[in-house]
Amino acid sequence: MKKGDKAEGIVLRTDFPNKGIVVVETENGMEEVMVKNALPGQKISCIINKKKHGKMEGRLAEVLEASAVETDSDCPHFGTCGGCLYRTYPYKEQVKIKGNQVERLLQPVYEKFTGEERKPWKEIFEGVKESPVEEGYRNKMEFTFGDEYKDGPLSVGMHKRGSFYDIVSVEDCRIVDEDYRKILRFTREYFTKENLPFFHRLSHEGYLRHLLVRKAVKTGEILVALVTTTGLNPDLKPFTEGLLSLELTGKLAGIIHIFNDSVADVVKNEGMEILYGKEDITEELLGLSFRITPFSFFQTNSLGAEVLYETVREFLGEMDKKDPVVYDLYSGTGTIAQLLAPVSGKVVGVEIVEEAVEAAKENAAKNGLTNCEFLAGDVLKVLDDIEVLPDYIILDPPRDGIHPKALQQIISYGVDKMVYVSCKPTSLARDLEAFLQNGYNLQRACCVDMFPATANVETVALLSK
Repeated sequence: MKKGDKAEGIVLRTDFPNKGIVVVETENGMEEVMVKNALPGQKISCIINKKKHGKMEGRLAEVLEASAVETDSDCPHFGTCGGCLYRTYPYKEQVKIKGNQVERLLQPVYEKFTGEERKPWKEIFEGVKESPVEEGYRNKMEFTFGDEYKDGPLSVGMHKRGSFYDIVSVEDCRIVDEDYRKILRFTREYFTKENLPFFHRLSHEGYLRHLLVRKAVKTGEILVALVTTTGLNPDLKPFTEGLLSLELTGKLAGIIHIFNDSVADVVKNEGMEILYGKEDITEELLGLSFRITPFSFFQTNSLGAEVLYETVREFLGEMDKKDPVVYDLYSGTGTIAQLLAPVSGKVVGVEIVEEAVEAAKENAAKNGLTNCEFLAGDVLKVLDDIEVLPDYIILDPPRDGIHPKALQQIISYGVDKMVYVSCKPTSLARDLEAFLQNGYNLQRACCVDMFPATANVETVALLSK
């Protein structure tokens, strides 16, 4: 079988995050092909587009037969929008798929270093903890302005699957609640009527870039941020008044205008004005209060975050040292640090995003926590500046995991216990190998599903000396 050939087969499994493994018949017998977005149990056809070192990759052409467990999607955007992958699979099946993916990544690493004294894998991996809610769970969305096809009408939504340029208006999206859908629908209709141009990613011309919406589950506060270039200066008062006139279940706490002339397709703050209210909202987790700004890192599933952080506390267990010092590395707005502060002597959070660090300091003060210190900077560079040594370490790195040099510095502290929170299990598997090579044992691991219907999952691992 060569590049350009068409093949059919059954999807054996989907490896993280969306790599369908399909068995096809070739002149050499039955062989595996990796096909993105092909899902377990489906019969699909694909076009071979790469063959190297005996491995084949294909492009999904058509789903010929659905999996026996699939149901009809309740979202009209599914398959076109690139957001959800497993929407046609019952939630129990989604959880099973994600758990199997993580096990396939972590078990070989664990067993590579397993001695006679270590537990079997089945006693290490504790499965997947489900999200408390399956629909409308997201507390943050970044929508993009564009068109669904070249020179088409204005869209405000998500990138079309497999496309960098085309934008799908997702006004019936199911992973957000009705308030998001009303805000999105009004925004598209308003700017269509005003005939304002969206920012073209090729020509770098245009005005409308992104619409950022955040909503706190516990308080119901909503923050809307319109992101534009500075090329035009339209009157946004009618837009603001229109948003305020919407009948929402939550309450609009702030409407802001963010300026961004960068060519990069990211939400970047190069200046801001408040059109209404304030520039932040307040969310509550496990009895603590957190101020969230447009650019704060905060778990996007508030109720799921409570499950995640309770798992972290459970894995860490009793800290048997008097007045222990805990490092919370890659601390974001300091959520984990503040949850551990009441049972710690001192907690030191390190985070590279300065705005998140300032929010963490404010949140700690608001919650009456005086034993938290938050430092802004790269973990690799900041660690040497911390005067107190850690007794325990919490790690919650970005998707790419921990920088190798920072990883060695963390290992060198030799703390008895560490808890690693990962949003990308492939990065965790790589870092886990380094920990195990350097004398740490994997004691417990589990997943927490924060992102129903999508390909993503959080993993929590307890490492000990």
